[in-house]
Amino acid sequence: MSEHGERTGRRGEPLLQVRGLSVSLGSPAVPVLTDVHFTARAGKIVGVVGETGSGKTTLARTVLGLVRPDRGTVEVGGTTVSALRGRALREHRRRGTTQYVFQDPLRSLDPALTLAESVGEPLAVRGVPRAERDERVRAALELVGLSPGLGGRTPGQVSGGQRQRAAIARAVICEPRLLLCDEPVSALDAAHRNHVLRLLGELRGTLGAAIVVISHDLVSLAGVADRVAVLYRGRIVEEGPIREVFDNPRHPYTALLVASAPRVAGRRRYPPGVLRRTAPGGAGGCVYAARCPFATAVCTDVPATTSAGDRSVACHHADDWPARAAGRTPLLAEGA
Repeated sequence: MSEHGERTGRRGEPLLQVRGLSVSLGSPAVPVLTDVHFTARAGKIVGVVGETGSGKTTLARTVLGLVRPDRGTVEVGGTTVSALRGRALREHRRRGTTQYVFQDPLRSLDPALTLAESVGEPLAVRGVPRAERDERVRAALELVGLSPGLGGRTPGQVSGGQRQRAAIARAVICEPRLLLCDEPVSALDAAHRNHVLRLLGELRGTLGAAIVVISHDLVSLAGVADRVAVLYRGRIVEEGPIREVFDNPRHPYTALLVASAPRVAGRRRYPPGVLRRTAPGGAGGCVYAARCPFATAVCTDVPATTSAGDRSVACHHADDWPARAAGRTPLLAEGA
């Protein structure tokens, strides 16, 4: 692998910037993402969390340039991907600036090829000479903790965790500026899940890229991500450093997710008031109002996103609802 010059970035440099992103799909068009903002920086991991249907995969596909936004921009490493069309977009993809790791590695690994052949395929497409390609494949396999001997096996001859590591090796061999991981551990057992999460944590520094991990598993994110963006019905309702967000959520939906997740250590408790649904449903306004036990008349208006320090939240009652949810137990234990 390179010394992370132009291909990757200096630690902390913003490599992915999403600004005001709105996407509608279908006919008639249905809003899937609305006014989404977030940044992923070099050498950092950002988690994007939300329940099924919140828009996580559409967000990833839009960042990849597979979905055209209605409004807003996606910028990767200084290139405005959302503005690219035709040949320019194909050239951006060919350069491998952004790489994607699927939930199921069998979607990205040809079952008829060995792991080494699959990992080296992106280099073969770019015309990299065989000797250089073999050396880079060996280095990529070692980077993800796979012995060179496993490179001669097919995906069906290795474990699920080893397949996922090979899929990550295939993604990082092109030294991307941005690595998108869509539910990378949800199909794995506990042991393999921990191995892959540790690997992502190590790659945070080794690769020098920005890493975005899309997941519904808060516990997995808690152990690896630096920041988290909480997505609900296409809107980011809270964003900030992961420990601060999970230990002291400022949006009721974030609190609900935290309360519903097994704790990293100790016994789980549910915060009183967070799980009750007392507000009636209705169109417009806050997207969470129909489920929120703290909703009031003002919630018929769309809440502005406000920032406090290094965090942001979109909630009319961000400063007062926590007082009515006493008894919350933090998801993250001290020292976790």
